[in-house]
Amino acid sequence: MEILIMRICKLLTVLGLVALFSTSCKQSVKEINLAGEWEVILDSLDQGIAGEWYSRTFIDKITLPGTLCDAAYGTPCILEPVMEKEIFLNLKAKYEYIGPAWYRKEVTIPRDWEDKNILLTLERVIWNSQVWINGKKVEGYNESLSTPHYFELGNYLVAGQKNSIAIRIDNRKQHDISVRNLAHAYTNDTQTIWNGILGRMSLTAKDKISIEELRLTPNVDNKKVNVAVRTSSPISGKIVMAVNDPAGKVLPDMEVPIEGSEVVFDYLMDDPLLWDEFNPNIYSVTATLQSDEFIDTKNEIFGMRKLTNKDALLQINDRRLFLRGTLECAIFPLKGYPPTDKAGWKKVFSTARDYGLNHIRFHSWCPPKAAFEVADEMGFYLQVELPLWVLNVGEDKATVDFLYDEADRIMKEYGNHPSFCFWSLGNELQGDFGVMDKLLTSIKERDHRHLYMTTSFTFEQGHGSWPEPNDDFWVTQWTKNGWVRGQGIFDSQPVSFNNDYSSAVEGLPVPLITHEIGQYSVFPNLKEMDKYTGNLMPLNFKAVAEDLEKKERLHLADDYLMASGKLAVILYKEEIERALKTPGFSGFQLLDLHDFPGQGTALVGIIDAFWESKGLITPEEFRRFCSPVVPLARFEKATYLNSETLNVQFETANFSDRILKDIQPLWSLSRTDGTIVAQGELNRQDISVGNGLVLGNISVPLTPVSEAGKLVLTIRFKDTEYRNSWDIWVYPEAIPEIENDIFYTRNFTEAQKALEQGKKVLLNPAKEEINGLEGKFVQVFWSPVHFPNQPGTMGILCDPAHPALAHFPTEMHSNWQWWDICKNAKTIELDNLKGNLQPIVRMVDNFYKNRNLGLVFEAKVENGKLLFCSSDLADNLDSRPVARQLYYSLIKYMESSQFSPSEEVSFERIKTIRTNTEVYNSFQVLER
Repeated sequence: MEILIMRICKLLTVLGLVALFSTSCKQSVKEINLAGEWEVILDSLDQGIAGEWYSRTFIDKITLPGTLCDAAYGTPCILEPVMEKEIFLNLKAKYEYIGPAWYRKEVTIPRDWEDKNILLTLERVIWNSQVWINGKKVEGYNESLSTPHYFELGNYLVAGQKNSIAIRIDNRKQHDISVRNLAHAYTNDTQTIWNGILGRMSLTAKDKISIEELRLTPNVDNKKVNVAVRTSSPISGKIVMAVNDPAGKVLPDMEVPIEGSEVVFDYLMDDPLLWDEFNPNIYSVTATLQSDEFIDTKNEIFGMRKLTNKDALLQINDRRLFLRGTLECAIFPLKGYPPTDKAGWKKVFSTARDYGLNHIRFHSWCPPKAAFEVADEMGFYLQVELPLWVLNVGEDKATVDFLYDEADRIMKEYGNHPSFCFWSLGNELQGDFGVMDKLLTSIKERDHRHLYMTTSFTFEQGHGSWPEPNDDFWVTQWTKNGWVRGQGIFDSQPVSFNNDYSSAVEGLPVPLITHEIGQYSVFPNLKEMDKYTGNLMPLNFKAVAEDLEKKERLHLADDYLMASGKLAVILYKEEIERALKTPGFSGFQLLDLHDFPGQGTALVGIIDAFWESKGLITPEEFRRFCSPVVPLARFEKATYLNSETLNVQFETANFSDRILKDIQPLWSLSRTDGTIVAQGELNRQDISVGNGLVLGNISVPLTPVSEAGKLVLTIRFKDTEYRNSWDIWVYPEAIPEIENDIFYTRNFTEAQKALEQGKKVLLNPAKEEINGLEGKFVQVFWSPVHFPNQPGTMGILCDPAHPALAHFPTEMHSNWQWWDICKNAKTIELDNLKGNLQPIVRMVDNFYKNRNLGLVFEAKVENGKLLFCSSDLADNLDSRPVARQLYYSLIKYMESSQFSPSEEVSFERIKTIRTNTEVYNSFQVLER
């Protein structure tokens, strides 16, 4: 009967009605919600403690949970949207305040709370909190950036009376955890360094002895969960363990004695339901502490999962686990702080799942409870990190002590969540690796529920190219054998779809996940500005819009977005597929699926900072190459002659939860209008779990393709949603002879003479002679503001219907066939020739410069007509079919009546394109 009563109490507690039935239960756990109106005062001169402000009332009011910025307290932002570095560093808060602030409220404490422990909970605070009750300082303080701030107030509050609670929050930097305040637990680059209190704010009354921690460690192999109960003080009594399965079914209760302050025991489970991304089964637990005098309950959840690194591969429940991940860097551009409710986190995880992801890394911070709860329910694998991103770990003892304490707090607060799978000490750490190893091993020894890693990559000399000795898994961008991400490869060599990273991971002792792959910058979506209706202002976006308007190019902003964004999608696709093709890989972490608004405005996302589409690719299209099952293809290159044969090996990555039975793979090679060039089927087969699983091979002669064109190679699994495709370009081996009056030259002097004679001139200097930007295929890395010493271009933009490109198959954006053109070119700044000259092939400039850039342009010059191309159309054309085809297309255009430039440019301005114009001018004088 006693157990039944306790079960009823548990249910009523969940419903918030337990106080109405306190006479039916031995214990009455009561809670006062402190949300609402509070008094507030700012203490910018830090005089409050000395001035005994804790004994005062304050005139101003604020609603908590919330922040000073929410309530318009602090220094208002007076910056203007101008093209300066400060504007682009991050989004700007409407109000900013760094320093102490005081919050005060009067609360009546129920009379029956006499002789109770009363716990004050402040769910999330930056950074230091102290409390005074009725003018008396509460012993201690709290400085966690990751967990709730707790204070025991039972010895301070007076039951049956109105009590004043004064809380001092100091958001100044307390410890050296971050380079330039970049760690995302304490930063203005993503979230803001806000002052206030977020989430749960409450007073909870409990008996003098209560359950302080309930730790649950699943043991799948032995069908049990290890239970550790720790109490606030030694006690003689018993623990009653009540468990509900994922369907709500009541499992048998277990009763164990407790003598002292801790008891450890195993709760046996028959046929437990396992937790993973496909079956996120969650068990709920109520542990009840009973003695002659005291009673207390604590509710927790757990999941039966077995996470291992067997054979240097991640495995979940003895099955291969491949992490398809992205980063979450405390990016919440509406409010400037993370949500503490499940609804806010459901948007994050639901969107990530829509795009095929199963993993999120929390870069240098730990999210609040609601994030873990949603991840538990949706089956996401989370990597949590200490709030740490420094280059001098170990130099400051106080900081190291803080990290030990913070690790303990995270372990106690969130450790039971099955989604909490991976733990790293921080991001790209440098310093004393002995200190790091000691911290890591101390956490591992006390908590076996996660896999651990010293640092998420490092640039430290002597480290970073191989895992640290006590790493359980490893996140890196290279190994001692080579790169494991495309950022170091895609711009240096033409794409080959045969490639993976097998050689780079050979011999690894632990699973590898690639570090921050991608970082391909996309032009701002200026329509996004309308979304900023909260605390943060997009002055960076406004500055770009005003700069483009001043330069009469604002109408191109949407095209810039689409051109740079479509190229980013192409690059992300190849990044992901190379990872999926590598048998020794255990996953990847994108940087990023969504935009990063700080560190110089790093718009590297396929979606925006609000986790919403930018129109670059649909979730359904993205899942074709990023999902549990992905068909893949290996073939040599992206561009072919029609005299060649396309040889393809099809394979698949199957990281679902089962063998795929009786799969019929179908393939096709088609033109863009849907016309089939070739098609067929591979052997019907079962597909096991894993990757590098060969489906079959095909060889397709390309002789039927008589004209240059793009073809689409597709494979799909019949009667399933699984399909994938790749673009290739086929060019005729022989181009027709061109009989024309076009004067082609690489020489400026010859071009000038021909133009003076009224000729049509294709001027195509060697790139070494051109005064321009370095030719790049891959666009800006991360941010042109954060990393200014890069060419800064963001891919081509053109009109595929322009007659100059009639014989050159292309979309409006860069695709793999443009690699040769871009890499063998210099990009020209056209405004040096004539204001707002419109190129035929434009190179999108980065948003911090917004220059008018081009590779191909036309103009009336002297008495003739000039077409200028800054990409090499002359050298080694036998092995460069794309350049040869572009040359052919331009010549055909020039010989037609459609070649009729309207803009006039003097040859004096054309000469400025040449590298050394002074030498050139001297040469001209001597020649004449």
